Amino acid sequence: MARTIVVKVGTSSITDGEGVIDSALVAKLCDEVAVLRSDGARVVVVTSGAIAAGLPALGMGGDRRPSDSVTLQAVSAVGQGNLIGTYQEALGRHGLVAGQVLLAPLDFFVRAQYLHARGTLTRLLELGVVPVVNENDAIADDEIRFGDNDRIAALVAHLVEADLLVLLTDTPGLFTADPRLDAGASLIEEIIEIDHEMERLAGGTGSTRGSGGMASKLAAAKIAAWSGVPSVIADAKRDGVIVDAVAGTPGVGTVVRARQGRLGARRLWIAFAVGSSGQVSVDAGARRALEGRRVSLLPAGVIGVEGRFEAGAAVEVVDPEGTVFAKGIVRHDSAQLRSILGSRTSELPDGVSHEVVHADDLVVLPR
Repeated sequence: MARTIVVKVGTSSITDGEGVIDSALVAKLCDEVAVLRSDGARVVVVTSGAIAAGLPALGMGGDRRPSDSVTLQAVSAVGQGNLIGTYQEALGRHGLVAGQVLLAPLDFFVRAQYLHARGTLTRLLELGVVPVVNENDAIADDEIRFGDNDRIAALVAHLVEADLLVLLTDTPGLFTADPRLDAGASLIEEIIEIDHEMERLAGGTGSTRGSGGMASKLAAAKIAAWSGVPSVIADAKRDGVIVDAVAGTPGVGTVVRARQGRLGARRLWIAFAVGSSGQVSVDAGARRALEGRRVSLLPAGVIGVEGRFEAGAAVEVVDPEGTVFAKGIVRHDSAQLRSILGSRTSELPDGVSHEVVHADDLVVLPR
């Protein structure tokens, strides 16, 4: 069976110093996609850059770039056509067809939309098309949008059951320290498990042209790892970077190994894609039960509630010391939960859900 590769490239990797789409950089990416296709691989490209592609057409490049979200969404609507056109031209030189796919967070969360998105991407790959995926920035709600394409790439890798996720950025990978500040910093070539130390090394946001950064890349790699998909974080400008990443060439970047097992799409979304609206504190016994076997969180085990949230929101589950160890979709709003915390099932009022978080909506997080 053909290998399936998801390649994510950010705005900073396909734009010039003025923040304008550089067709030569897109062509380099597409040249490598063509090499993979000639070797029989199926490739999905997840790309940023719609805003960058729309700014020149509206005379908003350089220092005139707007900062308000409504204008940026409008700019992306103009730029999306230019962006896919650049990919179509670059892939077309190799006899390949590009298919635009715009996704939103709910496409991964609502099962009907998830199945539809998976069906569309799968059929495009079967037809020999190179899907070019981007977040649907023009109509995305700020409260439910991703804000960068790294997580979308990881979720797409899950969606198409990819064999590898390649996250292209403007550095060679994750280093032991900031190489701009520490001459002794060295590339971390392999990560078996992403832990808090790795996340600390990843730091904060990236360039002014992009919305991600190394922290975002590592978060995406973590999602992919929990999907059973290995990742490579590498420099987009390196010659042959995608081909080398797929070939497993030593030193190509930072390789993040996949975990054993694979989370389902909904649980993956809960764990990594949706933001938390509050916290639910549980006693030590509840933590042991939740970690030891797949059970629902009941009011009897709840000892505290932080924040204001509605039923259906995502919340972090913390132990008595405040350590976050799980995340789930809560079945009570915060006010109601405060009124029933510590209650046994037999003590709950009629019509009140017996579960705070159902087992199907709860994910125990990696330590």
